[in-house]
Amino acid sequence: MNNQALIKIFALLLISLVIQACKNQNEKIEQKDYVTVCNPMDLSYRFRPSNPSRREAADPSILFFKGTYYLFASKSGGYWHSKDLVSWEFIETKEIPTEEYAPTTIVLRDSVFFMASSRRKSTIYKSANPLTGKWEVAKDSLTTAMWDPAFLLDDDNKLYVYWGCSNKEPIYGAELDPNSFDILGDIKELFYSKRREYGWEVRGDYNNVYDELTYMEGAWVNKFNDSYYLQYASPGTTFKSYNDAVYTSKKPLGPFELAKHNPFAYYPEGYACGAGHGSTFQDTIGNMWHFGTVALSVKHRFERRLSFFPSFLDDGGVLYTYTKYGDYPLIVPDKKIGSPQELFPGWMLLSYNKPVTVSSTLENYKANNMVDEEIRTYWSANSGTEGEWAIIDLEKKYDVHAIQLNFAEHNTNIKGRIKGIKHRYIIETSNDGENWVTVIDKSNCTRDNSHNYFQLDKKLSSRYFKVTNLEVPDGNFAISGFRIFGKGNGKLPHKNKKLEVFRNQDDRRMVSLKWDKIDNATGYNISYGSYKDKLYQNYKVHKDTSLTIYSLNTNLDYYFTIEAFNENGITESDLLSF
Repeated sequence: MNNQALIKIFALLLISLVIQACKNQNEKIEQKDYVTVCNPMDLSYRFRPSNPSRREAADPSILFFKGTYYLFASKSGGYWHSKDLVSWEFIETKEIPTEEYAPTTIVLRDSVFFMASSRRKSTIYKSANPLTGKWEVAKDSLTTAMWDPAFLLDDDNKLYVYWGCSNKEPIYGAELDPNSFDILGDIKELFYSKRREYGWEVRGDYNNVYDELTYMEGAWVNKFNDSYYLQYASPGTTFKSYNDAVYTSKKPLGPFELAKHNPFAYYPEGYACGAGHGSTFQDTIGNMWHFGTVALSVKHRFERRLSFFPSFLDDGGVLYTYTKYGDYPLIVPDKKIGSPQELFPGWMLLSYNKPVTVSSTLENYKANNMVDEEIRTYWSANSGTEGEWAIIDLEKKYDVHAIQLNFAEHNTNIKGRIKGIKHRYIIETSNDGENWVTVIDKSNCTRDNSHNYFQLDKKLSSRYFKVTNLEVPDGNFAISGFRIFGKGNGKLPHKNKKLEVFRNQDDRRMVSLKWDKIDNATGYNISYGSYKDKLYQNYKVHKDTSLTIYSLNTNLDYYFTIEAFNENGITESDLLSF
């Protein structure tokens, strides 16, 4: 072999090494250089102390104090804290009324102040170190009892409070003395429900139950620049349509005017639906987030979870929450971002309606419930004993990046927050369905989290995924969502070339849409809004080729576009329908 041939071989080898190094580096960038979360939030949701046995948390209020984020929620027996908005630790306390609904908090004079909902007596508590769980009474009783309260400390150190939860009364507001907490001046009626004009205020999962009055509740106020953004929840916490809308004003107590973009936070269809009665805040690096409430309402109407979405204030002063693919993995950035697209890792849902085999099935709780993208349905094994299992066949190999395992408590008798209970299990993977390798080992788990989310250290190319039970807190081994996320290597769905829009002129809260079926699409996402260039609302649809949206503002016109998605990614459309 001559020198020239040796040089060519050496050059090819060097190129191969460089390509492999780049590939390894790309995988590192793709998988390890950011951290993701997935709704519903992976928290230690508590079992309620009353029948029926079920978990609950709702109406989140969040703040940042002395280097730590604190998350308070209804009926939780305490509160959570975090350094990064990703991992949350629980603080149990009986020194504040954690058995009440809809708490609010604020930082004043180097302490955190807390108040929960009450129809009889509103008491304010304070703590200089909430990590300890120690609190004291700061104000025994306000002159007016408040349900669903929310504080706002203005730039001039004036303190305001907003409240209201009723299907008849408005949202209220008042100024408080920041030292005595006495009400200063008059209590203001800020606004009432206008459900005949605003479709998102109509009750029902799809805002189409017209024979009941709407609940107006869950006030929350942010000040951005020189404007006040007063958010409120409707139409009710038991519905998938549970949302937060927003009014704006140049003064803290109004007059308030409805923002053109509404609802401000809305996630009506997907695995874990609902985004209402939340709190909006800015993290330490300048990014905005909205924590909201997920509606289950299966075992009890107030069976609920928490969600976590990015929020933005655009150049025109429009406040919106980005809920597109809102229960897919979401990047929690370590720097200030400029657009919501920066937060989507591109991982698609691979497990939707894929074949499932199980060790046993309890009647009426069938296996494919765990892959139907509906948190309200679930599979249950015949028992909760060690060895019950479920296998998903993705039907071909995919690049898997993350796994979410959502448990459903079936036949539990647990009440309250019980120490020592947990889910123990292992998740394995295989390419032939016979030889298995463990990818997640929770055999020594000590945490009672029921919506477990795992971002893999590196992507995994595999076809089968198996979860095997080792221990449940109580009852049966039951799963509402065994969700696998990643990317396929096949073709993207074809582009949508048709979108027909029919606005109901007799009831302009309603609009019907139709489009052509795309054979290689798993589903479709409709984006819409009242500005041609600000389509901030999103509605996800699986399989169907038509949709009726009932949540529009009768006084506005809307623009719509549609995109198709499958396991390989998303194909955007240049359609814009009016």
